[in-house]
Amino acid sequence: MIQYYKFQGRMVAQVDGMEEAQWVHLCPPFTENSIEEYAERFNIPIDFIQDSLDIDERSRYEIEEEGKLILINTPTINQSLKENEAIYVTVPIGIITIDNTVITVTQQENPVIDRILNYRFRNFVPSDPSLFILLVFEQNVLWFLECLKRLNLKRNLIEQELYDSSRNEELRQLLKIEKSLVYFVNSLSANDLLMMKMKRTDFLRIREKEPHEDLFEDIIIDNGQALEMSNVYTNILSGTMEAYASIVSNNLNSFIHRLTVITIILMVPTLVASFYGMNLEYLPFSKSRYAFVLLLGISVILGFLLILFLGKNNKTK
Repeated sequence: MIQYYKFQGRMVAQVDGMEEAQWVHLCPPFTENSIEEYAERFNIPIDFIQDSLDIDERSRYEIEEEGKLILINTPTINQSLKENEAIYVTVPIGIITIDNTVITVTQQENPVIDRILNYRFRNFVPSDPSLFILLVFEQNVLWFLECLKRLNLKRNLIEQELYDSSRNEELRQLLKIEKSLVYFVNSLSANDLLMMKMKRTDFLRIREKEPHEDLFEDIIIDNGQALEMSNVYTNILSGTMEAYASIVSNNLNSFIHRLTVITIILMVPTLVASFYGMNLEYLPFSKSRYAFVLLLGISVILGFLLILFLGKNNKTK
């Protein structure tokens, strides 16, 4: 599906055709025929569109005679119904520039595009594609930071629940968060390398435009901050999982220790009773009318002594 937009003042307005548009957005649904049709209509390589729809494509840029392609990864809520999949995954946004028109391509409905549509522009020059690309970068980094805050809040809530219970559900949720953070670290690293390379080669031709260059520098700094946050949250989560595994293992060892002590203590009266279960004629107290009481008392005394012995050994360790 094709959507045409132009910039009116501080807002984005949808228009009917390419003649008025300054921004063209290609969004689902896609078919093989529609991809070829779009490539032919805009006179761009078909690879530009196909690469933008490939979920495994890394952040990079590419220059051809027909135009330029920038691929940047962005987080999106995982649509998979599998139980242990990540909460967020990262998908590419394709940004194609031809003359003074920018074409964006996304595989699915994308929060970054929605943020731009609802964005109130200040001092925006509609005829400047470089500024629009920087705007996409800026909103992408802000969306990364927002997703990271959501994941961290969810992690804190799950950790509080883990203090009171040890259900598998909380552990599954932590695993899903950890997978999301792995996606974030990889994508933010790739985005950081892309932007650093674009800055070094002056891909956007903004070296002589100080406001643009300052904005790009701020975006790179924010992206680095998001990457650092992702690494910190990943390390915290890994430490939490390891600490919780140690706690569970320690609790299991304590439980097994208690069961072992109880088994040893119960073994004493069982041993005494087993002796008197033998069909032997000569056993102590076998002729006494108080034999049962005496044997019961002996079992209790031996059990008590065993408890004192085990308790004393416990304290000396």
